[in-house]
Amino acid sequence: MALIVQKYGGTSVGTVERIQHVAAKVAKEVAAGNQIVVTVSAMSGQTNKLIELATEIDEDLLPREYDVLVSTGEQVTIALLSMALNKIGCKAKSYTGSQIAIKTDSFFTKARIKSIDADRVQADLDDGNVIVVAGFQGVDDNGNITTLGRGGSDTTAVAMAAVLKAQECQIFTDVDGVYTTDPRIEPRARRLEQLTFEEMLEMASLGSKVLQIRAVEFAGKYSVPLRVLSSFEDGPGTLITYEDNIMERPKIAGIALNKDEAKLTILGVPDKPGVAHHILGPISEANMEVDMIVQNTGEDGTTDFTFTIHKNDYNKALDILLKTSERLGARKVSGDDRIVKLSLVGVGMRSHAGIANKMFASLAEEKINIRMISTSEIKISVVINERYAELAVRTLHEAFELENSTVA
Repeated sequence: MALIVQKYGGTSVGTVERIQHVAAKVAKEVAAGNQIVVTVSAMSGQTNKLIELATEIDEDLLPREYDVLVSTGEQVTIALLSMALNKIGCKAKSYTGSQIAIKTDSFFTKARIKSIDADRVQADLDDGNVIVVAGFQGVDDNGNITTLGRGGSDTTAVAMAAVLKAQECQIFTDVDGVYTTDPRIEPRARRLEQLTFEEMLEMASLGSKVLQIRAVEFAGKYSVPLRVLSSFEDGPGTLITYEDNIMERPKIAGIALNKDEAKLTILGVPDKPGVAHHILGPISEANMEVDMIVQNTGEDGTTDFTFTIHKNDYNKALDILLKTSERLGARKVSGDDRIVKLSLVGVGMRSHAGIANKMFASLAEEKINIRMISTSEIKISVVINERYAELAVRTLHEAFELENSTVA
C-alpha cells in the first residue's frame, strides 16, 4: 500500500463533470489499495471572479480581507469533490487549511507554511478515508486565514506529501508533463521523461508555469518525488527526481521564457560601499523581489545600476527608485516593461563548454539584441525585447536540437 498525494488544478475541477472525473480517478487508486490525499484549487475562473467582485468595492484591496475572500474558492471545490467521492462509494472527508492546521506566517497574499499537524489526517486515512484538502490556504498564529499566492495549491500538496512521508506527489494539470519549451511557441517541443529538482527549480523560477517554484523548493528540501501528469489523458508524465537517478544527461534540459519581467536603471550614483543596499533596500522593504542585477562602474566615480523585477511591480518600483535617485543625487532613472527573460537550463552545462557562445551566436544571427546576461552552473539567462521572444525560443530550440530525445 502506498500513500500518494495528488493535486488537481483549476481546469481539472472546472465543472461538475470534471470533478466527477477526478473522483473516478481517485477511486481507482483507492481500489488499488493506496491511501490518497487530494489537494485541489478553486474551479477555473472562480478566483478571478472573486477578485473582480472585490475590486468593484475597492481597487485597493485589504490584504487580510482579500485572503478571506479568495480562500472560499477552494472550499467550494473540496466540498464538491468529497460529495462526488462519497456518491460513488469512496469514503472521503474535506478539510480547509485551518482545519488541518496548516500554520503559516502572517504575510497575507504571500504567506509561507511554517508547520502542518498531520495527526488528524493520518488518523482519517487509517480509517479508510480519502482526504480532500483545500490548497492555497492556511492560518496564522492569530487565527487569520492566509493564502500562499498564485499556484499555492502546488505548495500545499508538496507540503502535505512531505509531512505524511508520501511515496509520491502527483501534480495533475492540463498538460501531460514538462516540455523542453512551451509547445504553443515551438510545436516540436518534446515532453521530458525526467528532470532534476535543480533543473525544475530553475525552469519554474525562470518562467515555466507548470509548477510553482515554492512547491519545487519544498519537494527538493524534503526529498518528495514529484510527477507532473495530465488530468485528461493517461501517460507517464514527467518525474522530478535527483540527478543521481538520471543516467544519461543531455546538456540542455529546456528553454524557459518569462514574460513577466521589467527592467529599471538608475544612472550616475556614487560608486561607494553600500550603494546597492541604498538602491535595493527600499525595493525589498516594499516586498518586491529583485531578479537579475548588473552594475557598471565608470571612470568618473559613479556607477550605473540595473535590475529586473516582476512586471506587476514595475510602476511601484519606479516610484520608489525615483525617490532613491533624489536622495543619492543620481543623474537619471529609466525603465522598460517591454522585455522578456529567456533562459537555457540543464545540469549538463556543468561539463560542457561553449554553450553560452553558441546561444549568443544563434541570437545574433537573427539580429536579436541582448540587454542583460546572467549565468550559473546550470542556466544562462538573457533579457531581450519582448517582440523577439517567440523567435528567440524557436531559434535556440533548433540550435540545440532539443526536439531530439538524446541530443542537446
